[in-house]
Amino acid sequence: MQNMHAVMKNPILKLPHLFLKPLFLSLSLSLAVLLFLAVQTPHKRTSSKLPAGVQIRPGYSSYDSYIQRQLNKTLNPKLRKIWITRDWDRKVLVFSQFFRNLKERNLLFTESKALCIGARVGQEVEALRRVGVNDSVGIDLVPYPPLVLKGDFHSQPFDDETFDFEFSNVFDHALYPLKFVREIERTLREGGVCVLHVALSRRADKYSANDLYSVEPLLELFRISELVEVRKVDGFGLDTEVVFRKKKNKN
Repeated sequence: MQNMHAVMKNPILKLPHLFLKPLFLSLSLSLAVLLFLAVQTPHKRTSSKLPAGVQIRPGYSSYDSYIQRQLNKTLNPKLRKIWITRDWDRKVLVFSQFFRNLKERNLLFTESKALCIGARVGQEVEALRRVGVNDSVGIDLVPYPPLVLKGDFHSQPFDDETFDFEFSNVFDHALYPLKFVREIERTLREGGVCVLHVALSRRADKYSANDLYSVEPLLELFRISELVEVRKVDGFGLDTEVVFRKKKNKN
């Protein structure tokens, strides 16, 4: 009787037990929804950090799907045959002219340690070696020894400050342009030069992951480099050459 009187005098003691279970259930459901949304929208968070003037193309549900799309082009047997036969001499000749011109402008030197980013079968690397820059190598998702090593340009397989010179004509293939640029600045030595060939006057090919509409976004993406020059070129559908130099640490 005393226990019954105690419960009747304190009915609030039973109330928490009535509400705790639905409360925990509600919290669990809310957390599950938030986690689901976080997993489904990674690219929106990444692309929102990009400067105006560069846009990520839609259609990539995951990084794996992006890689697979790039491999569809790189591993295409018909394209690879063209790259190493019909296209080889023509592209090596044009790239040699570009690099020879860069040497004349004191942006590239015979003793430079050079990297070509997204080099496929290595026409750019061969061109560098033909103009005397023998310490040159390329990276691509699919290696082509001895000219091209396997590597993802979003995460270069090299130590910090490895190269004096880096060249790329595949900026438009970067799903994460900021990571692409940060890796260049990480592996480039102080005072080193980066040369990009980009398309500004037209949309790039169907395998491109982003569209660039002006040079200004590059000025924001290259955070520890200074713009050296911009000029028009005719580079296999790419119309603009942009040159950056990594700033030297004043300390």
